Amino acid sequence: MYRACDGVDIIIHAAALKQVPAAEYNPIEAVKTNIDGAKNIIDVAIDREVEKVIALSTDKAVNPINLYGATKLVSDKLFISGNSYTSLKCTSFCVVRYGNVSGSRGSVIPYFKELLGNGTDTLPITDARMTRFWITLDDAVDLVIKAINQSKGGETYVQKSPSFKITDLVKAMKKDCKIEDVGIRPGEKLHEVMVTEEDSRYTYEYDDYYIIYPNFNWWEKINILDGGRKVKEGFRYSSDNNKTWLDEKTIRSLLNKIDIVY
Repeated sequence: MYRACDGVDIIIHAAALKQVPAAEYNPIEAVKTNIDGAKNIIDVAIDREVEKVIALSTDKAVNPINLYGATKLVSDKLFISGNSYTSLKCTSFCVVRYGNVSGSRGSVIPYFKELLGNGTDTLPITDARMTRFWITLDDAVDLVIKAINQSKGGETYVQKSPSFKITDLVKAMKKDCKIEDVGIRPGEKLHEVMVTEEDSRYTYEYDDYYIIYPNFNWWEKINILDGGRKVKEGFRYSSDNNKTWLDEKTIRSLLNKIDIVY
């Protein structure tokens, strides 16, 4: 890492052991990669005087109920607190948080596509009440670029995204598709939560995203980005209480844009 980061200005830390069952089965490996790996990045970035480190987070780090989420929570805390170690050096750390990228490897859309391609007329869902945020790879990259350009150190950026029901996704992928309710999996949540009620005390809303600012004595309010407004205490940003929702028709249109063809 010391050799790889020689002369580097910006690190985007996207590495993680992210598969929930794999993390549960290999907990030490998850800790080594997601927590010890984060510490390695922080130490190297400071010693090599990297200008900025952007760490990618996940909704699963919010009120975690599985080991992957727990390790990512620790990782987020390490990166935010990493700013207190920089002293007179130039390195700053911030976090970018979003849910599953639509169409990404391991997500439900490619899985459903594979099943439909094999001729099935039934798609399995774990719970009919389930909701998720819709975020594309382009949206995720744009948020990282915002963090690179704007962050002072210590912020957690949260993308504003529309929500959808998993049942509407199934209908969008195949109009007359049957649904099999297979039961919620261990460590799976009904909804994606990005900002908790506890976070609301330090959260500001901007046009396309939220920023959760740190609550440490080294943080100065002068670093709060202009153009935002503080959310009300008790505010919660979750896929089930969102203001913006996608219907079946809109989801079908968006699926075509991410090269999912049926």
